This record gives sequence, structure tokens and C-alpha cells, in this order.
Amino acid sequence: MTNTAIIIPARYGSSRLEGKPLIKVEGKPIIQWVYEKAQQAKFADIIIVATDDDRIFSAVKAFGGNAEMTSVNHKCGSDRIKEVIMRHPEIEYIVNLQGDEPLIKPSAIDEVIKNVKDDISTDISTLIRKITPQEAENPNLVKCVIDNSGFAMYFSRSKIPFERNTDKADFYGHLGIYGYKRSALIKMTELPQSTYEQAESLEQLRALQNGMKIKTSIVNFIPVGIDTTEDLEKFKNIISAKVV
Repeated sequence: MTNTAIIIPARYGSSRLEGKPLIKVEGKPIIQWVYEKAQQAKFADIIIVATDDDRIFSAVKAFGGNAEMTSVNHKCGSDRIKEVIMRHPEIEYIVNLQGDEPLIKPSAIDEVIKNVKDDISTDISTLIRKITPQEAENPNLVKCVIDNSGFAMYFSRSKIPFERNTDKADFYGHLGIYGYKRSALIKMTELPQSTYEQAESLEQLRALQNGMKIKTSIVNFIPVGIDTTEDLEKFKNIISAKVV
């Protein structure tokens, strides 16, 4: 039997917002908000929070979620996810869902799953959104250029494409959610860091530089990731407005 798993890597330490998975908004920790969005996805069979922290593990269990402990030595979420799937040979497709994206759309998760399952040539799937040339100037917003079939050609913190001639190309910002075939995730995590990855600090460039195919889908929403206290206040305001 093959299963599709949404795996949410979560750690307590954060340079900008310590303990953010456990910060409560409207009585629920952020990790629970993310988990409940994942539960609304139609194409997933299992959800697992992968963490190296007992506090996060206990919090997930407290709201009835599924969690597994992982090594404290992992350098990135992909390595943490690999540890989990190696315990589960039945998991064939994986979604890497960030634990700080409490407003992710379940339909977007399903789009990532659909792309990686339905297209035999796809190793990895992800999401992009159309952005303005002004947004493309922001190095904290990762940009993506795609081919005519929607496969990623490159990701960069720089503004790509460079506009020698204006109004000739669209700009796309990348959303940090990934779908993987099992074999692709294992392959990517076992490859050494590539030169472009080291230059831009973008793990997906390791996959591209080694010939792996990343399929993109264009979505029309702006994600609300929580990295700072300002992000947290923005999320609280959005939730408060919905409640009212």
C-alpha cells in the first residue's frame, strides 16, 4: 500500500521568534493551526509533525495530533522528513509543509500532491504566485522562472528575469511548500550541497543543479508565514477579523 503523507517539520529554536510553534492564537498553538489546515486536504492519508523538541511533541499529542521525534542534529527540514519516512516504507509521496504557515490553503496542498503524483516526469512539486516587478526586488522573497510546461528553470533571491526590456515577462514569487516522490526526497537529501545552493542558500537549487524536475503551479493568494513578532500580529489581526 502506498500512502501520501503531509509532514510538518517543527523546531523550538528560532533566531527571530523563539518557540513560535507553541505560541497560542485564539487558544491554539500555531502548530495546531497548521495541522488543522493539513487535515482539510483531500489527497493526504497521514499527517505527521516531525520535531526534535519534547514540548512540541507533547503539544501536538495534547490536541490529538500525530507527532514523531527526530534527531537534534538535522540541518534542515528535508533531512528531518527523511528520517521520518525511512521508518515508513509505505509512504510514497510526501508534502513538506512549513510549521509557520497557519493560513495555507488546503486546496494548495492538494495541488502540490496532485502534481507530484500525476506527472511521471515530476520529481518535486511546489507553488508560485505572480508578483510585481517591485516585489521582485526584495531578496527575502525567492523568485522563480519557469518553462512553458510549468517546470522551474531557476530560483533566486535576485530579481529574475533581469529586465533589459520591460513588460516582456512575468515575475513569480515562490511559496515554500514542496511535494516529493519518495525516491526524489531521498536522492536530494543524500546529494552534497551544490554550488548554486551554497551561493543563494536555497536548497531547491541542489535538486535543479542535479537534473531533477520541479513542477510548479500558480496560485493567487499571498501566504502569511510567521517569522517575526510583526508577522504574528498580522496573523492575530486576520484571525480576529474572521472571528468578529
